[in-house]
Amino acid sequence: MDFTVVRLLFDFGLLILIWIVQLIIYPSFKHFQKQDLIKWHSVYAVRIGLIVMPLMIGQLLMNVIFTFWFSNFYSFISLILVALVWSSTFLQFVPMHSRISDGKFDSKFINRLINLNWLRTFLWTTIFLYSLLVHFIQI
Repeated sequence: MDFTVVRLLFDFGLLILIWIVQLIIYPSFKHFQKQDLIKWHSVYAVRIGLIVMPLMIGQLLMNVIFTFWFSNFYSFISLILVALVWSSTFLQFVPMHSRISDGKFDSKFINRLINLNWLRTFLWTTIFLYSLLVHFIQI
C-alpha cells in the first residue's frame, strides 16, 4: 500500500473522530449529573484512548517519516500542524479530562472544554484537507 494512502487514512480517521467528539461526545457531557459524568468519564477516557492514541501515533509517525523522506514544504507544515494538535491535546485536554475525573468541574468548565476543542477540530480538519490536496496533486 502506498504510504500517502496510509497517511491519508490516519488523517481521515482523526477527522471523523474529532467531529464526533466535537458534535456529539463533548456536548453530551452537559446532560450528565456530576457524579454520573465522573463515573462515565472513567470508562470513556480509557475507551477513547484505545482509539485515539493509535491514530495519533500513526499520524505522527507518518508525518515524521514523510518529513525525513521528502523534506519539503508540505511535510514540514503538516508536521507542525500535527505537533500543534499533540501540544493542545497533552497540554490542554489531558489536564482538563483529569479535572473531570477528579470531579473538579462545573457547567462552565464543560462549555470551555467544548469551545477549546474547536481548535483541535480545526487543526485535524486542516491536516486532512491538506493531505487530501497534496495526495491528489501528486497523483
